[in-house]
Parts: sequence; structure tokens; C-alpha cells
Amino acid sequence: MQVAEVPSPPRRARNAAATRAHILAVAKAEFVDHGLSGARMDRIAETCGVNKNLLYHYFGSKEDLYLTVIEGIWAGLRANQRDEELVALPPEQAMRRLVIHTFDHFVATPELIRLMSVENIHYARNLQRSTVVKPLYGNLLDTLQTILRRGQSEGIFRRKVDVIDLYLSISGLAYFFLSNQYTMSWLLDRPLVTPRRVAARRRHVVDMVLAYLVHPSSEGQDAPAAQSGEGRRG
Repeated sequence: MQVAEVPSPPRRARNAAATRAHILAVAKAEFVDHGLSGARMDRIAETCGVNKNLLYHYFGSKEDLYLTVIEGIWAGLRANQRDEELVALPPEQAMRRLVIHTFDHFVATPELIRLMSVENIHYARNLQRSTVVKPLYGNLLDTLQTILRRGQSEGIFRRKVDVIDLYLSISGLAYFFLSNQYTMSWLLDRPLVTPRRVAARRRHVVDMVLAYLVHPSSEGQDAPAAQSGEGRRG
């Protein structure tokens, strides 16, 4: 198992915000390395150089500390998808950027992959207590739907695309590659996370999503509207 890097405690006198931020950074490494069940508040406090009671003062419980960590992880993913920037772009470029931003954030934050897996082991019981994460995804679906409908109205994207299925495909194509990198590298006799291989996978994921959206299905019923005439309506 890859051991997460534990940040060093700040050397200067702490204020409350800095102390809280440092606790969250150390806690993130603890949860990544040990999961929710194996994480220990004693270790977090010792690494931070604070009394364990201070952890409970700030966060209430280990479960609440864990929830705060994963809320920050999910918020980071959504921030990196850059909704406002995307909706100003032409539809095909916007969709391409959304896929790239999602893939790049997964690659850049391996703790996101690990903690997503941990939370699924726990049937999302902790995530379901969050009042923060679900609204973030509502906004994401709105952005994705806006881009999709604009592309459809311009005759670029195919019809009959379920926005949830589309996002599951975008996320899944990036997530599986990273979450299963160790087993798949061994089974396929190919190191999957070399810089060259990651770049190739990035291009593949983007091409897969755009090929689905831009090209009609084999039955023809999902073909984009014609570029001129009455086929542009609807």
C-alpha cells in the first residue's frame, strides 16, 4: 500500500485556522493510509503535536473529522471542473475540457481515489451525513446538461443522452484506471501509471467520450440533427 506523505507541523505559533488546517492535512494522510476503521485519533494528535482533546474540540468525533476530510476532497474535485469557465466555451470544447479536468484531478489527487474506495466500503454511510457534497453534484449535472443541450441544439451532439449515464462514464473511465492500477498492472504485465501511459490514457478517455457524443449510434436513431433545414429543430 502506498503510504501518504504526512505534512510536517507548522513551526510558527499556530492560530486556530492554521491549526485546524494542519489537523485536516494530517488526518487526510491517516485516513488514506489506514481507512476509517484503522485510523487513530491518538496518531493524528501526536503527528500534529497537539492534545487529542483539541481534535474533539474542533471536529467532535473521528467520524466527523473523516467527514470533513472527504467533504474537502469532493469539493476540490468540483472546483477543478471549473463550471463557470466551461459554460462560456463552445459545446465540444467545453465537454473536452470537463473530461480533461476530471481526469487530471483524479491523477493529481490519489487520496481522492483511496477515500472514494473507503467510503464505498462503508456504503456511503458517512457521506450521506454531508449537507455539502450532494449540492455540488447537482450543480455539476446542471453544467453538464447545459453543455449537452447546447451541443444538441447546434447539431453537434447526439440525441437521447442521459446526463447521469454520461457523467458516470466520464468519471468511471478515469477512476477505474487509477483505483485498480496495481492489480491491472500486474495482470496485464504493463505499468499503467508511467507519465507516458497516463498521457495516453488521458487522450483515450477524452476520445471515447467525444466519439460517443459526436458520432451517431449504429441504429441511426440518436444521430445529431442535420446541419441545415428542418432537421435543426428540436
